[in-house]
Amino acid sequence: MKSRLFVAWFEREDAILEAVRAARQAGYAIEDAYTPYAVHGMDEAMGLGLSRLPWVCFGCGLAGLLLAFGFQLWTSASDWPINVGGKPPASVLAFIPLTFEFMVLLAGLGSVAALFLRARLYPSRSPRFLLPRVTNDRFALVLTRPDGHFDAPEMRILCERAGAVATELVEASS
Repeated sequence: MKSRLFVAWFEREDAILEAVRAARQAGYAIEDAYTPYAVHGMDEAMGLGLSRLPWVCFGCGLAGLLLAFGFQLWTSASDWPINVGGKPPASVLAFIPLTFEFMVLLAGLGSVAALFLRARLYPSRSPRFLLPRVTNDRFALVLTRPDGHFDAPEMRILCERAGAVATELVEASS
């Protein structure tokens, strides 16, 4: 299915921030904002919520900690207890390095997997929308209308008032 998108190009970060705020106030849906570097305040201007990625990282790290510690405890104290130098079979201090490393490994792999799933970056998936030269030297704001009413001249006036240097209509497949 094809959708019509309005793309506005900016040369300054304050101009795209002003355009994002004006577009949200006018009721336009912001499809995305492409920038060559992270722009302070862009997530608040776009109305994005807090990321749940830290919670995923914490959960995966906790799972790694419990799995590594539990496996070591089971193998050394229950499944195959061996008396090595008179030490107790469940020597917790000996488990710390491997437990820490496995916790970090699962937290990192889980965070990357969650990011790929959330961003829909599956293998052999073509990008949904791609602009040539996006983020090379300019900022791009992609707008659409949630109710289906698409008024390109009104969008053009709104973006040019904020400082857009170029605008265009793009057909994108969803």
